[in-house]
Amino acid sequence: MLSVLRNRTFRRLFTAQAVALAGTGLATVALSLLAYDIAGNSASAVLGTALAVKMVAYVAIAPLAGALADRIPRRTLMAAMDLTRAGIALALPFVTEIWQIHLLIFLLQAASATFTPVFQATVPEVLPAEKDYTRALSLSRLAYDLESLFSPALAAALLTLVSYDWLFAGTCLGFLASAALVVATVLPRPAPVERTGGPYAKAAFGTRLFWATPRLRALLALDLAVAAAGALVLVDTVVLVQGHFGRSAGAVSLALGAYGAGSVLTALLLPRLLRRRTDRAVMLPAAFALPAVLASVAALTATAPGGWSWYAVLAAWAAIGAASCAVLTPGGRVVRRSTADPDLPCAFAARFSLSHGCWLLTYPLAGVLAAGAGLAMTALVLGGVCLAAAGAAAAVWPARDPSRLEHVHPDLPAGHPHLADARPAADGWRHGHHYVIDRHHHRWPAGGLTGPSRGR
Repeated sequence: MLSVLRNRTFRRLFTAQAVALAGTGLATVALSLLAYDIAGNSASAVLGTALAVKMVAYVAIAPLAGALADRIPRRTLMAAMDLTRAGIALALPFVTEIWQIHLLIFLLQAASATFTPVFQATVPEVLPAEKDYTRALSLSRLAYDLESLFSPALAAALLTLVSYDWLFAGTCLGFLASAALVVATVLPRPAPVERTGGPYAKAAFGTRLFWATPRLRALLALDLAVAAAGALVLVDTVVLVQGHFGRSAGAVSLALGAYGAGSVLTALLLPRLLRRRTDRAVMLPAAFALPAVLASVAALTATAPGGWSWYAVLAAWAAIGAASCAVLTPGGRVVRRSTADPDLPCAFAARFSLSHGCWLLTYPLAGVLAAGAGLAMTALVLGGVCLAAAGAAAAVWPARDPSRLEHVHPDLPAGHPHLADARPAADGWRHGHHYVIDRHHHRWPAGGLTGPSRGR
């Protein structure tokens, strides 16, 4: 996996991502302490609202990132977003009102919602070989997981030396370092974009791409399955550990660590696994494992806690982390396979927005159900969502899913550059190639044939 770090461009981009993630982890801890200073016992409500604000920013702003990437050089755009995040991190220690926290969090997450899809769209251009790109995806997943495990420990160590206000300074330094690394990196020149229309039309194209491509519709359903299982872990772990099992706050970290450990181990194994099996063959079984695990959690929480049941829950959390990683990590390969190079920013921005829309639905569902119906019913309902989403993905994503498709263009004139290898047919011009939705291919072939091609 580490062999991709020999590529100087990717090494700098990955390091920029890693230091920015570390800074974000420090900010998460510092924000919790700041909220408690301002709101006292209502801090959880403040943080819950901040989480909702984060998801709203991701869903609303991310689709515009692809449009901005067409107009602003990617290196400039990513560096500007890093500088914006650094400035907001410096402003956070000076807030005195709850509404100021929410405003700055929205601005911070809006900048992240612009940076991340552009970064994701740049990596496959830096690493065009599929095996290298797969390793990069696993390494990126590993960075996210390790950040969630080690940033709290780093914050705890720093808090023994300084007050929490200084953690925001660490966040700022992380974003400044990320900006410096991005500026020092020479990125490949992106393919020219021929699409017309304003920013909103370009942003809408990414969503239309997902709707028109069967495997991308399946990917969205799989993201919903992961969001349902992940919401149980991220929202209800503290209730499960301290309320049901009566364990200490330290056990909450242990449970979340088990979830992260399962994801880390899977990220390490995926590059080798994906050399032997298709994305579909890895992602669908992992998605179907999630409802089974949640059903076991429902059974565990419906009975009186025992010594063995605590370890069973740790195993279940590790299994959820592993299955979620096996679904999420190959998703970048699916997007890349389904998108023309000039449209990668729009496609990754659409996935970023739509997948976080799934979390925006499952987060409150996990919280409301746990408070009103108990943990067992919460696990059953979220498991039902996982099962329905995995079933929908299996139905939408054809088992035989070739990249090259034969299709007909009934309305392109003879001599059109796109028809260079086409042959006359009764209803137009027929040829086959790697098929994606673009300005010449508006709909997915039905039975191997397209309808009229349209510009986008």
